[in-house]
Amino acid sequence: MNDSSTPGGTPRDTVGRTPLGRRTVLRTLALAGVLAGTTLSALPPTAVAASGTPETYALTIRHLDRAGAATGGYSTHVTGISGPGAQQEAAPYDASGTVTVRLPKGRYLLDSTLYGSDPATGTDWVVQPRLDLNGDTTVTVDARTTAPVDVRPPESGARYLNGIGFVEVTHEGTTRSANIMTAREGLRVAHLGPASEPGSVKEWFDTYWSGARADYGLGYTFTSDRALTGLVRHPAADGLATVKIRGAAAEGTTGTGFVSVQPSAGPTVGLAQSLELPATATVMVNPERGRWDVEYTGPAAPETPPNRYVANGIAVHAGATVTHTFDNAVFGPALDTTPGARPAGVRDGNRIALDIPLLADGDGHAPSAPRFHSATTTLHRDGVLIGTRRGEPGRAEFTTTPGTASYRLTASATRGDGTASSGRVTAAWTFTSAATARPTALPLSTVRFAPDLALDGTAPAGAPLRVPVTVQGAAAGTGVRSLTVSTSVDNGTTWTRVPVIDGRVAFRAPASGRTVSLRAELTDTRGNTLTQTQLGAFRTR
Repeated sequence: MNDSSTPGGTPRDTVGRTPLGRRTVLRTLALAGVLAGTTLSALPPTAVAASGTPETYALTIRHLDRAGAATGGYSTHVTGISGPGAQQEAAPYDASGTVTVRLPKGRYLLDSTLYGSDPATGTDWVVQPRLDLNGDTTVTVDARTTAPVDVRPPESGARYLNGIGFVEVTHEGTTRSANIMTAREGLRVAHLGPASEPGSVKEWFDTYWSGARADYGLGYTFTSDRALTGLVRHPAADGLATVKIRGAAAEGTTGTGFVSVQPSAGPTVGLAQSLELPATATVMVNPERGRWDVEYTGPAAPETPPNRYVANGIAVHAGATVTHTFDNAVFGPALDTTPGARPAGVRDGNRIALDIPLLADGDGHAPSAPRFHSATTTLHRDGVLIGTRRGEPGRAEFTTTPGTASYRLTASATRGDGTASSGRVTAAWTFTSAATARPTALPLSTVRFAPDLALDGTAPAGAPLRVPVTVQGAAAGTGVRSLTVSTSVDNGTTWTRVPVIDGRVAFRAPASGRTVSLRAELTDTRGNTLTQTQLGAFRTR
């Protein structure tokens, strides 16, 4: 990571490890290969050593400011890519503006940050992705060759927060990288030296902004044989996608949540902000940067780990809006439906293991630290109890016997503080299983309910509700033989069956202040069953 101080030690706030104002960086930067080793100072001339040490050559680097004068206001890094110098790294410096370092023969990546005494004048970043050192060489880093990075959102009053430029160079199977972080506008960039091999240079530029109408994440990627010289992007509003992040707060509660938004691929600093709950954050992003990730962290009590949710790989499209609601009802079991995801239940030999988010939020986001009072998981084999496990909701492991048998696996948890209003979730699966030669997914299913609730987890009293019902897991793949849904307004004492029509159930919400409980009974086409009960699923207002 480029140094954040001048050679004399005076902190700067334009590049490097920069304070980013009230918005902090939540995402860890992927900066492999960027000056992770020892920094080398200028070395005295040497010849080939008797031990066979590779011959070194003098690399002289001249630094010129925007007026063409020699400058000591720079930070330069030289990183070996291939040849005898592949493992070499150097950050040479001399206040005169000219510095010499001796390095072994090889291909190197050079990047240099030039800055003046006034941060408001901007910063210059010059990158030479191909520096072939095969003799004494002089390189001139000239700020006059740079052109502006002029990227800005469609909202004229938006405030620049932070940004990152990142270059990745590959040669002979080895990749090295360099980067610059900025907390001010005014960055100028330039390519230096000969072109590299086609497609060997990949570059990212991400900038983040805060506006009155929305926040903005504008990112661009390029693959070429050269580093960029300048970048101009002024996207129109209809060319951006909108990501809405809704943070919930249960009735009568308050607190501060935190949201982070960043591209899924490549290094970045991300956009982070706090939310006084309940609240909605709106972030506009450009689709050409690819998919985007959202992380939401809810408020935490003292000495309690914060509960974190993630929604990764969100597909975005120009002119469209994607909404994710975090930490809201209906809480219940959810399966990871992404291709290649780890199964929630696995049989491996005589071992049966369950790892399912039993208290995922209403959008199906799995909590990192679910708030629960108690949790129990049991396993029966042919009606005989194999074992009971207590601890984290939806996580347990059992050892059974090899032969084919009928199993009943039950997981339950009481949310919150254990009071009657906290809600209780139970999922009971039945299936037939025998010992396996390799890890094999258990035929588990879940049912998701998605009523349209306010951010305090409530529905209007007496209102007609049409609640989407979604089947996940084994039954979604093999088919559903039967599915019934029932509701209760007396915490499960009595139940009323409601038909599932076109993937929804319709019923009228009870009077204000009452709770609605939900129950699903499912059988798939292979005879595996699920009985899922969510007591106190949501309330009316």
